[in-house]
Amino acid sequence: MLLDTASLYFRAYFGVPDSVRAPDGTPVNAVRGLLDFIARLVQDHHPDDLVACMDFDWRPEWRVALIPSYKAHRVAEEAPEGPDTEVVPDTLSPQVPVIDAVLDAVGIARVGAAGYEADDVIGTLATRAAGPVDIVTGDRDLFQLVDDKRRVRVLYPVKGVGQLAVYDEAAVRDKYGVDGSGYADLALLRGDPSDGLPGVPGVGEKTAAKLLAAHGDLAGVLAAVDDPRSGLTPTQRRRLDEARPYLAVAPKVVRVADDVPVGDFDPTLPSSPKNPEAVAELARRWGLGGALERLLTTLGGRPA
Repeated sequence: MLLDTASLYFRAYFGVPDSVRAPDGTPVNAVRGLLDFIARLVQDHHPDDLVACMDFDWRPEWRVALIPSYKAHRVAEEAPEGPDTEVVPDTLSPQVPVIDAVLDAVGIARVGAAGYEADDVIGTLATRAAGPVDIVTGDRDLFQLVDDKRRVRVLYPVKGVGQLAVYDEAAVRDKYGVDGSGYADLALLRGDPSDGLPGVPGVGEKTAAKLLAAHGDLAGVLAAVDDPRSGLTPTQRRRLDEARPYLAVAPKVVRVADDVPVGDFDPTLPSSPKNPEAVAELARRWGLGGALERLLTTLGGRPA
């Protein structure tokens, strides 16, 4: 099981009231919500291995160099070196180091890589995995990894993580008209304002799906632009032709990397805390009692 950690703690932050606080009054709603998410996921889906995949760079320079508008509207402060600062709610930012510390103390693998997003870490680990993979994310971009042959699917939170939509290839095809492997082409044609991706003007989700159904993939769509017999409307042909500079670079931006240098780590879910003393101190300092106890009970109660 691969967690898109930031996606989940953002959901926890907005789903759990900020009246959930540490003894000193600091909000810990994202921390406690995430711990409950993980406990529920382990309880319901019984993964052998679980990795909390991290954004070590939420807006990698190599993506920005190709499409400067990529996530530009979410930059709070540009950094001369290293990742820019992302716009994050004031009471969420201080909770992220606590999340990191708790996951480390419990012994849940936390994996990221400099210059890469969590999506890229997930893409790399999903590609390397020998067995079935469940990706837990609220980010549709990861539908591109869905692959029935390799038993890779996405668990997409609908309400908390108690209600998850399971996306295999049939589900992706039913909703978007493409297989998992075609989702990235659909996304870059359609665009995504939340990520600063312009897409092709006049090409929405349904039109993108029809183009891909008719011509196979992005390369086929571009070949159709040059083929007067392809059936494209004059407006579609013009807009796609004008978008060639964008379409030349967008695949590199939209497709997740599958070769991230993640290093060595142990993804095995622990049955007991890796560092009990640190767990106890974190529970006391941040008032994590019930949520942390539920996670530890769930981990300890799994069959050997």
